[in-house]
Amino acid sequence: MEHLEDSRKRLFIGLISGTSLLVCLILVLLWYIPYVGLKNIHPYAPWIVGLAAAALIVLVLWACLGLLLNLALRRSLPFTRRLRGLTIKLLLPLMTLLAMALRISKERVRSSFIKVNNELVAGPNPKYKPAEILLLMPHCLQNSRCAKRLTYNINNCARCGLCPITGLLSLAQRYGVHLAIATGGTIARRIVVQKRPKIILAVACERDLASGIQDTYPLPVYGVLNERPNGPCLDTLVPLKRLEQAIVRFMDPDCLPALAEADDGGLEAATAGADQNASGGQRGIAPLESHSVKMQ
Repeated sequence: MEHLEDSRKRLFIGLISGTSLLVCLILVLLWYIPYVGLKNIHPYAPWIVGLAAAALIVLVLWACLGLLLNLALRRSLPFTRRLRGLTIKLLLPLMTLLAMALRISKERVRSSFIKVNNELVAGPNPKYKPAEILLLMPHCLQNSRCAKRLTYNINNCARCGLCPITGLLSLAQRYGVHLAIATGGTIARRIVVQKRPKIILAVACERDLASGIQDTYPLPVYGVLNERPNGPCLDTLVPLKRLEQAIVRFMDPDCLPALAEADDGGLEAATAGADQNASGGQRGIAPLESHSVKMQ
């Protein structure tokens, strides 16, 4: 054990030392190059740096133009299929910094990013088998007074109808897709490794959805914002209708249940007895036409 601790300490010391030296080297270069001039380093140095800068400028402009046209035309241009990665890894952090300078809230930036990401994910109109689709839900959907442990096994739910989990279970059963609840990024990553989905339909707030989309790239994530009548992270709601529409949108038509696109009765029937089961004046799950699952 002591040897293991020493090994971890040496690794940390080595990494922090190497990182510090690299940062110092970059700072020295940033000072040295303007001081001595590129021509004094090599006669061709200005041309090489200029060509590299021009190539980067063309790449950035083409990527930006391709992203805008992709959103406008809903089709990918040549050599722009990886634009979602550029948006996720580079543009979102820069957009956040620019928004902070312009005093635009992070929530608005994240919401905009989720909207664009969803269009990029759905743009190629991909289709998946039920076993390739994972519904990933936040733990705050569960009734805060419930004693059941659902993180490791969502089937532990008693289906009392006092929270959205009942409707989600019925939805997952109807379409044959995976359903899981995560309490954080670590558990979410473990679920993804275990289930090995090809697409994730995730419900969460703007912050968690944006970070989840970044963490799971290149695995596509289609985000659905939750509803927070009681504030963040407490007894939140899920827009079941919108989630079901996303399932139908991405599922292979040959795998859809009969009349899945038009018939909402199966899900309503699964939750119709919620009000009768609720006690103490509490309301259960609202019908699907309300576009969300309700709970108090």
